[in-house]
This record gives sequence, C-alpha cells and structure tokens, in this order.
Amino acid sequence: MKIDIERHPCFNAKSRHEHGRVHLPVAPKCNIQCNFCDRKYDCANETRPGVTSSVLTPRQALIYLDKMMELKPNISVVGIAGPGDPFANPAETMEALRLVREKYPEMILCLASNGFGIAPYIDELAELEVSHVTITMNAIDPEIAAKVYAWARENKTIYRGEQAGAELIERQLAAVKAIKEKGMIAKVNMILIPGVNDHHVEAVAKAVSELGADLFNLMPLYPVANTPFGEIDQPSPEMVHEIRAKAGVHMPQMHHCTRCRADAAGMLGEDNAKEIALCLQDARKASEDGRPYVAVASREGLLVNEHLGESEALWIFKQDGDDFEPLEKRMAPPRGLGDKRWLELARTISDCRALLVSGIGPKPRSILEQMGLRVVEMEGLIEDALVSVYDGQEIRSPKREFKCGQACSGGGMGCA
Repeated sequence: MKIDIERHPCFNAKSRHEHGRVHLPVAPKCNIQCNFCDRKYDCANETRPGVTSSVLTPRQALIYLDKMMELKPNISVVGIAGPGDPFANPAETMEALRLVREKYPEMILCLASNGFGIAPYIDELAELEVSHVTITMNAIDPEIAAKVYAWARENKTIYRGEQAGAELIERQLAAVKAIKEKGMIAKVNMILIPGVNDHHVEAVAKAVSELGADLFNLMPLYPVANTPFGEIDQPSPEMVHEIRAKAGVHMPQMHHCTRCRADAAGMLGEDNAKEIALCLQDARKASEDGRPYVAVASREGLLVNEHLGESEALWIFKQDGDDFEPLEKRMAPPRGLGDKRWLELARTISDCRALLVSGIGPKPRSILEQMGLRVVEMEGLIEDALVSVYDGQEIRSPKREFKCGQACSGGGMGCA
C-alpha cells in the first residue's frame, strides 16, 4: 500500500501548515455510548468530535467534497469520523470511500473508529487504500472501561458494564493488529479522564505499541453538559504533559490535535464553521439533481392520505414532461426496528428528492431529513403536490391530526 505521511496534517505536524483535510459526515449512528459524548447535528457552535452541521448521504458527500476542493485546493486528506461511528454505518461509510477513491485516486483516505465493528471491513479498506486508521481506546482493563462506556451494541445484542468493556477491548486490540498486518498506519486516540483512566494511560500505550501502532494521541476530556462526565474538570495542560511523557516512553506522541468536528474542513484549527455549514446545505440541495423521483405514502396512489408509520409500501412517482406517472411501489422496512427502520427507508428511497406523507413522527422526520430527504406533511391530490415539489414551491395543505393506535407503543411506527 502506498503510504503518504508527508501530506497528512494529523500524522505529520509539519504538514498541518501546508495541507488540509475534510471530514465527510456520513455516519450518524453509533454502536457504543461513551459517558463523555453527546452527538449533535446541526450545531455550529462546538468544535469537538460528534458534532456536525448536517449529515450527508454518500453522494451528497461527494458533491460537498467537490465544492470543498474548489474552495480549499490544498486539501490532501478525506476522512470519515462520525458524527457516530463509521462502522455503525458501514454501508454509507464504504460507499463514500469508494466514491472518493474513484473520483480522487490520489487522495489520502483515512477514518476514525471506536473499533467495535471495523473487523469485517478491514480487507476492503486495504483494497481501497485507506492508509490511515485511528482507533479510539480508553482502557485495556474491562473494569476501567465499564466506567467509560454505558453500553456497546451489536445488532440486537446490548453489552453493559464489564462485559461491554471486555468485548470492546478485545475487538479494539484485534483491530489495531489487523490494521498493521494490512500495512496501514494505525493511530490510537485515548481520552484522558481525570479520576477514571488517568493512571491507566501508560498501560494502554504499551499494549498498542506491542501490536505495532504508529502514533498515540492523548486527548484531554472535553466536558460536555448533560453527560455523566459533564461535571469532571478538564485536565490541566500540566497533567496532560506529564502523562503524555510517560506514554511517550512506549511510542511516538501526537501533540497538535485540535479535536476536529465530524464535518471539519481545511487546515487544522481553522475556524470556518459557517462556511462549511453553507457548503453542506448546498450539497444537500444540489443532490436533488440526482434524485429524479418522489415517494408518496398513499393507500390508492391518488391522494396523500397515509401516515408514514402505517405505510407498508410507498408509491414512487416520476416526472414525464408536464405529466407525472407512478413508476413502482417499494416496500418499506418492517416495523419494530426502531431508528434503524428510518435509516433503511432513507436508503430505499435514496433516489427520491421528497417524501409526501399525511403524518410523521418527529424522530423519523429528523432522521430522514438528516439523510438529505425533503419531508412534506400534507393531505390532498398527489398530482397537485408533485407540481409544487418539482417547481421548488412550498406545499400548503391542511392535514388531519393523527392519533397513535394502541398497536404502536413506539415500536417503529413513526409516532415518536
């Protein structure tokens, strides 16, 4: 694998003054819950991991990257770092990496993960020449890890306490080993949490050094309000320096980390949140050109008259000159999947620029809109609504009040 250290600002401190990076926010879900983390979308006021102004689909992300390359031609690295975890969203992550590699073959590709779900994708990451991979590890002792993480989840299995810690640590160590076996550069991030793992940093650095990790990045805790660690004081620079020196006995240390957002772009430390937010919005709008259809929740294909939570299938319409015609009916994901149902639905209708429904809950609306879909809540003739959608006009229509039935109880119907 071709490894380019010279142009990666995170792995080469000298490079940060010449080369920039861009993070593609295509991974909203996470498979673990850290006690210091609060993932935020549509936020321009915080500079830390887990925060983004928008979540993009892979194709929207490519449009966004095209724009960023025009504005900041010194970008040499494309990474994926959330706002959740790339491998809690493997389909979106891998598609985005493939699209970037195809269009920008000389681009350095990297990603940051907690390592819990990365194992099945390491071979393909190597094939795509994702040359730099960061694994965030906060402990190698399950007892300490149990204090850092609330839970870890794989499909419908949820691990808690020391069991979660042990499962996560085993996978993280295996991931670092496999990454190095594939010839990739491995960086390990560790969050320094006073009173929790500050005495444990050297042990983590030693363990990952023995696996061949290349760089260690000790990141001081960023206290986030309304999280379990929100009241812990941020480590002092003196504390960070002292502990970093101990870890440095075992492996090289990173000293210039800026705790990048999931949508960071440009030079490290560059404050351009407003500019990035506008580019993200433009990417979502421009992507409609590649979304020729409209999805409709309808009982008979003439009226918008069905709540999304009740829909077993959606009508797909296309424009044909001045007319509109139904293309097909597509099955909606089954009930009972929770948030996963709406993420799967977003993929099912990823070629649609809008979704017309008579009712929709706030959670599915939020998820679908984050994935770049325009959601219109209305009632009336489908044809009249389609005219407005394709003309870019606002749709104004009264809608009935939808009352959740007893069968729902929040199980994926879309009422909550």
